[in-house]
Amino acid sequence: MHQSWSSRKSKDALSFQDRRKVELSEDFASATNEMKENENSIPEQLSLLEEVLERTNMFEALKKVEDNAGVAGVDGLSTKELRDYLKQHWVGIRQKLLEGNYYPEKVLGVEIPKSNGKKRQLGIPVVVDRLIQQALLRRLNLIFDKDFSNSSFGYREGKRAQDALVKAKDHINKEDKTVVVDIDLAQFFDEVNHDRLLGKLSKKIKDSRVLILIKRYLQAGILKNGVLLEREKGTPQGGPLSPLLSNIVLDELDKELEKRGHSFCRYVDDCNIYVKTKRAGERVLKSVTTFIEKKLKLKVNLEKSASALVTQRKFLGYTFYKQKGVHKFRVANEKLESFKEKVKKKFKKSQGKNLGRFCKEELNPLLRGWINYFILAEGTRFAEDLDGWIRRKLRCNLWRQWKRGWTRRNKLMAAGLSEERAVMTAFNGYGPWYNSGKYEMNEAYPKKYFDKIGLVSLTNKLREFRSVNLLT
Repeated sequence: MHQSWSSRKSKDALSFQDRRKVELSEDFASATNEMKENENSIPEQLSLLEEVLERTNMFEALKKVEDNAGVAGVDGLSTKELRDYLKQHWVGIRQKLLEGNYYPEKVLGVEIPKSNGKKRQLGIPVVVDRLIQQALLRRLNLIFDKDFSNSSFGYREGKRAQDALVKAKDHINKEDKTVVVDIDLAQFFDEVNHDRLLGKLSKKIKDSRVLILIKRYLQAGILKNGVLLEREKGTPQGGPLSPLLSNIVLDELDKELEKRGHSFCRYVDDCNIYVKTKRAGERVLKSVTTFIEKKLKLKVNLEKSASALVTQRKFLGYTFYKQKGVHKFRVANEKLESFKEKVKKKFKKSQGKNLGRFCKEELNPLLRGWINYFILAEGTRFAEDLDGWIRRKLRCNLWRQWKRGWTRRNKLMAAGLSEERAVMTAFNGYGPWYNSGKYEMNEAYPKKYFDKIGLVSLTNKLREFRSVNLLT
């Protein structure tokens, strides 16, 4: 059904986008003929495109796209404007999809900073394409997800990163596998081979029209800094279909690891294999790297991949420490530092704002989201230290807002300090950060003050979570 790229050199005179349209139109025509020839064989599969475009499925997909929000694509249309746009244009869009005349818009290429200083490449489809991809995702999940490995956790219904971490902990403590083979795939989303992916899709998708539509999404150009880039491989992060397609690609790795009898956990392209000895780890690292590069046609980052003790590597933001013969979770140092950087950015925008409103509207959502993810970390010391640091940052803000010595003196006296102590503190000549850590500021604005204005306590959240789990 699919002609090779090299057999189409005669179309080089056309622009990239026009050439793609000619090729994909030919593919769709071929697919339609194939549908007619096989229309009585597997009706539920051959009508998959109609199922994707079914009214209920589309409404559920629309709600998901609206809930996810996100920035607009190259056409500037936002998720808030999508519903009104569809009222006017959906009938025509649906007809084009069924007739094979629908072509995805260009993808907006953007870069976002990573915690290590590098940048992650994202591809942002227009909202109409996000809607269609979401509708495809809902139907394709029913076909593919049930056959995925139980050791695959990324972007799957009912599975979370915490589930992968708990299973990893079981491999370590219950199976005594304390050496981890940490496989890092180099630029995975940029390296996915389209032909291999489409071949895997075609084994379960019998409606060729759906395959052609997915192919069009894979090959849609990326508009980056005003330049249109062709794409012959990769599935850029940013579209709803990308996580599922990545899981389909890497399911082959999961099946191979299961066949070899390995204990492992995979979260999208983050794969950890657990073994008992360093010698076994070196052997597994070498053999699995060969499989990934030779069979899957993907690249392994040899600088970041390694075989080491579990206490020396991190997984999904956590790492392990050993206490009385048992391995326990702690937050990786890099994640603690990146969290502090995010908090600092919030504070840079907080000057002059009401402290209570700043905590409730800007700071608390960040604190809740972060601690809800790191709820598995053992102990409370890390949370207590962060709580103390955040309260000091807030006291520092207060000190800066007061500006003048007499204002500081009056505020400290109003908070309960004697005039002598308030004057000595207000006029001591030291800066905001020094004074925010002084005993006088801590006494005037203790923890209960911040509890009263509604500041989320990371320590309290940890204790609430653990008390609930003990009761259940």
